[in-house]
Amino acid sequence: MSELVNVRLDSDILYIGINRPDKKNCVNHATAKQLVAAFQRFNGDPKVKIGILYGEGNNFCSGYDLSEVSTLNSTNFDPDFPQKYRYMGPSITELKKPLIAAIEGYAVAGGLELSLMADIRVCSRSAVFGVFCRRVGVPLIDGGTVRLPRIIGLGRALDMTLTGRPITAEEALHWGLVTKVVNDGEALNAASELARQIIKHPYNCMLADRRSLLNSFDATEKDAFAFELNSLSVLPDAIQGNPSIIRTSGRISQN
Repeated sequence: MSELVNVRLDSDILYIGINRPDKKNCVNHATAKQLVAAFQRFNGDPKVKIGILYGEGNNFCSGYDLSEVSTLNSTNFDPDFPQKYRYMGPSITELKKPLIAAIEGYAVAGGLELSLMADIRVCSRSAVFGVFCRRVGVPLIDGGTVRLPRIIGLGRALDMTLTGRPITAEEALHWGLVTKVVNDGEALNAASELARQIIKHPYNCMLADRRSLLNSFDATEKDAFAFELNSLSVLPDAIQGNPSIIRTSGRISQN
């Protein structure tokens, strides 16, 4: 029996792939639990510097498996699980490292919410985004109402959420929901290239700036400035014995 979530470490990059392609990678309870385990490894493994979340086959994730809902009972469902996590699994987990979502095909309903976990989203030209759960009366409960307006703004988030309409890759790029659109079948390769680009720079400094950016959303301007100043603690590590600082001293690096 194949895993519902494929996890592999390649150098410093942890690849996490939802593996239900025959179901458009919709997530059931068992898949959600495996996703939680994968992201616990992502946060806890010191060998992992960055992660890529993707879907096996031609789709990222089409949401929660609604066909399973009517069959859930005390023997196959942990009632405490949605309180600790969410129905999609790790969707409200605080990630300690950067995550890229590589999106092919559908990223809708809970699948859209999973993609919003990522720091950066890359998608294929035929990718489709949307709050499709609007059509069946299921609310966004996996972080969508929190993250979506932060990423694309309240007005556009309301458009997506109230209408449930499909959003094309072109519109997603225009809105800032994704930062890059590539040819079909190339999203994972593009995400891998981006991941390698990110981790080639001094790592602790990058993590400090990332934490400061994320903190600024929940803080007053005064507190955000103070938090940003804490990033100076990584500067000695960056300066001491770092030849790239010497090479670029007095000029702007082109890389």
